[in-house]
Amino acid sequence: MTRDRRKEPVVARNRQRNRQQKQYPRLTHPLVRDSVSGELRRASWDEALTRATAGFRAVTAAHGPDAFGMLSCARATNEMNYVAQKFTRVVIGTNNVDSCNRTCHAPSVAGLSAVFGSGGGTSSYGEVEDTDLIVMWGSNARFAHPIFFHHVLKGIRNGARMYAVDPRRTSTAEWAESWLGLNVGTDIPLAHAVGREIIHAGLANRAFIERSTSGFEEYAAHVEPWTLSVAEQVTGVPADAIRDLAHAYATAERAQLCWTLGITEHHNGTDNVRALINLSLLTGHVGRYGSGLQPLRGQNNVQGGGDMGAIPNRLPGFQDILDPPIRAKFERAWDVVIQPRYGLNLTEMFEAMEAGELRAVYCIGENPAQSEADTEQAVRRLESLEHLVVQDIFLTKTAELADVVLPATAAWCETEGTTTNSERRVQRVRKAVEPPGEAREDIDIICELARRLGHDWKFEGSEEVWNELRAVSPDHFGMTYDRLEEHQGIQWPCPSTDRLEPTYLHGRLWESDSERRGARAPFGPVKHDPPVDLTDDAFPIRLTTGRRLDSYNTGVQSGGFASPLRRGEYVELCPEDAARYRVEAEERVRVTSRRGSVVAPVWIEPGLRPGLAFMTMHFPDEVDTNSLTIEANCPIAGTAEFKASAIRIEKIPVTAVRS
Repeated sequence: MTRDRRKEPVVARNRQRNRQQKQYPRLTHPLVRDSVSGELRRASWDEALTRATAGFRAVTAAHGPDAFGMLSCARATNEMNYVAQKFTRVVIGTNNVDSCNRTCHAPSVAGLSAVFGSGGGTSSYGEVEDTDLIVMWGSNARFAHPIFFHHVLKGIRNGARMYAVDPRRTSTAEWAESWLGLNVGTDIPLAHAVGREIIHAGLANRAFIERSTSGFEEYAAHVEPWTLSVAEQVTGVPADAIRDLAHAYATAERAQLCWTLGITEHHNGTDNVRALINLSLLTGHVGRYGSGLQPLRGQNNVQGGGDMGAIPNRLPGFQDILDPPIRAKFERAWDVVIQPRYGLNLTEMFEAMEAGELRAVYCIGENPAQSEADTEQAVRRLESLEHLVVQDIFLTKTAELADVVLPATAAWCETEGTTTNSERRVQRVRKAVEPPGEAREDIDIICELARRLGHDWKFEGSEEVWNELRAVSPDHFGMTYDRLEEHQGIQWPCPSTDRLEPTYLHGRLWESDSERRGARAPFGPVKHDPPVDLTDDAFPIRLTTGRRLDSYNTGVQSGGFASPLRRGEYVELCPEDAARYRVEAEERVRVTSRRGSVVAPVWIEPGLRPGLAFMTMHFPDEVDTNSLTIEANCPIAGTAEFKASAIRIEKIPVTAVRS
């Protein structure tokens, strides 16, 4: 048990932060829960696999295949995700498969696919180096996506102007020509005001709109009430700054509109994404080199997991389950009948746990016990399962709840395969070191479970898995391992083995021939809907969450390594709020929401405005930030509103601190 750190002097505590952050042990042998003690104990592979399959078999026999859920891994290879979703659909017989894509960028996928038919970013990273205008909306890319931000810096050095739209004046915003510090949850009013100004100034790309889009008149009427002055009152952004952004974006020859979780992690995240896509359609900033839409995805293979079908509504290659010819193709390839309906997404799986409808979960490489909103509720739901199998490289908090724990390989260095980044680039991953102890390849573990459940799959290696995927996914057909190595990665779509497609998507929208141009891209009128967790006298501070440069997600991987930048978890307040609550830097305060309460030291951050606080999810064993966040979910994508919780700050009496 962690000792009470409140007893330690502040200075000593700061010096020891790195050492005191919990380090999760690497899994080197299988574990099963002992029937007598109730504790996890070491087991042989045979015992662990027998226990795992027996639990799955018992639950599905008693309650049907839809009582099972698969949580696949956004950090594992494409090949693993392909086999995991195939296990779910073929061996178990359900479409209940998802990953942490649901926690972050599912609204991006939903919004982009609704407009363009595919859920990937429309541009390549290199294009941001050659563009004229960069809009970073809800994205502190310098901290959250540092590799991409190097491309952004090259673009700025090449003459691009950058605008930052963010409630905080972040490290990214410091590089911007203009920072638009909007109130949390007012992205749609701001986007509508930008759109209205573009229309009224006569800067809309009428030729593109008439040729390649639909629904413009309805959109124009929808944004009409959002004048610059009205938007200023709602968003807190000065009218002149809104006008400046609108004119800069509309008049740029090429423009990149980029966003991160500041747009998607809201109860209306998909609507936020559609509001931004509307601006690209209004100006023609899509389907051309240097002009596009770029959702920046944080995990190394969160794009690939969805591409491989590890989501409840799409088969590999992002092919719709509800399309009968598509479904028939996979049924022939897999010799199975696929359910003609969407499965449960991650959010719906947790709700089904609550209702007693989802009773068994196979969790590969995910840590929902700490990554989900309202963590106390999430843990309670996981504990209610009849059977939980966790396959991972560390003994995470989720693994500690499992009935069976299976030690796997680290995808980035202990296995062969591919991953897909957020510019849709598929790249090879090569085995560099041997896994420790008895750890096994993810695919080998899944295939052995499948064999014990009556499906004898034999893959000689990751390339054989990849070739099976290529045979059913036209967008990946042209990507042989040899070609991926030759070109150092290839972006999808790549339907042919003898040519490469442009680095950007949807160039068809600029074709003069209507047949080649294809379906029109629809505008999506969306309405402003404020955050669910309202601030009031009892909870007057708006808490938003995000990432820091030195740490990764829930800290399971990054916590084991020291960083000179790491300072542990703080609640960040602006100087005015610190003075208002009479608290000083490093002073420990109680942070309370309508769901939970934590104690955290104060960090005074001038980049915040009065009424706004900031915390991360990186140190849940030290300060469980997600116990404060709200499970208010986007009805389309299922993503929770991590970015907008209502909290209060309370001083802790000196006697309590010293007790």
